Amino acid sequence: MKRLVQYAAACRVSRLLLPLFFMLSAADVLAQPYPSHPVKIIVPFAAGGPADNYGRMIAQRLQEALGQAFVVDNRPGAGSVMGTEAAARAAPDGYTLLLMSNAHTVNETLIPNKSFVLTRDFVAVAPINYSDLVLVVHPSVPDLTLKDLIQRAKAHPGKINYASSGQGTPYHMAGELFKSMSGVHLVHIPYRGSSGARNDVLGGQVELMFDAVTTMAEQVRAGKVRALATTGLQRSSVLPDVPTVSEAGVPGYEATIWLGLMAPKGTPRAVVERLNEAVSRAVNLPELRQQWAKQGAVPLAMSPQVFDKYVRDDIAKWARVIQTAHIKID
Repeated sequence: MKRLVQYAAACRVSRLLLPLFFMLSAADVLAQPYPSHPVKIIVPFAAGGPADNYGRMIAQRLQEALGQAFVVDNRPGAGSVMGTEAAARAAPDGYTLLLMSNAHTVNETLIPNKSFVLTRDFVAVAPINYSDLVLVVHPSVPDLTLKDLIQRAKAHPGKINYASSGQGTPYHMAGELFKSMSGVHLVHIPYRGSSGARNDVLGGQVELMFDAVTTMAEQVRAGKVRALATTGLQRSSVLPDVPTVSEAGVPGYEATIWLGLMAPKGTPRAVVERLNEAVSRAVNLPELRQQWAKQGAVPLAMSPQVFDKYVRDDIAKWARVIQTAHIKID
């Protein structure tokens, strides 16, 4: 009987101490410096593209700065939706991040029936960079300036075609914003990817397109296409002699490709701040800035709060364009 009493007393003590044990274990985990093991960056775009390349550059810099591996996990599909869904389902512990772009801010309106909402299911971590697009025409096109193109388009509405890499892509949205702000009617010719669109503009089958300056600048310098304008608010470092759309005839126009990092909603604020600080330092490294300048990419650095507003403002901007142009995914 004495042994049974002693056993029961020991069980009562164990039950009392067990919750304390788990509390101490959780506290010990939380006290571990972040990151304590490898971090995954989901890139919802194909390997080898600009987003993937810049994502890998940032992953390498974060690895060097924070002392843990940052592993890129490419999950393309459905216009970035598949990879983003996977990131939204991940644990909010800072060990899964999402590389996102303004393709995501467009999709918020263009694809309303997704399983996630960007500003509901993610927190903004840090921007990475942006790059301009360039409006190019085939050399056979008579327009020598942007004003020439606008004048001809207004005189012949619906007679001028422009190519893009597909509905809802930055190339398409840049064209729709241009149509809206300049008051012209151009016919959109969507392709399954930028290569087909680019090849048909180079071949003269389509008159013009908005394309990434990082890709098309070489063709401009080779004389294979004529650049009428770039799409940033300032002139591109790789095409400094080409005016912006804003200064060439459509004041206030801006349409860039930008990248950033987000994390699942609920990720600890201290982790978000640590990542933001590390990314901001990385994009301001002189060697990285010089490398990107040669490619036409410009570093971006903002606090998580400012970046959150940037994302929300971009969603609203493209929602207006999509609604005005009645754009729908086929």
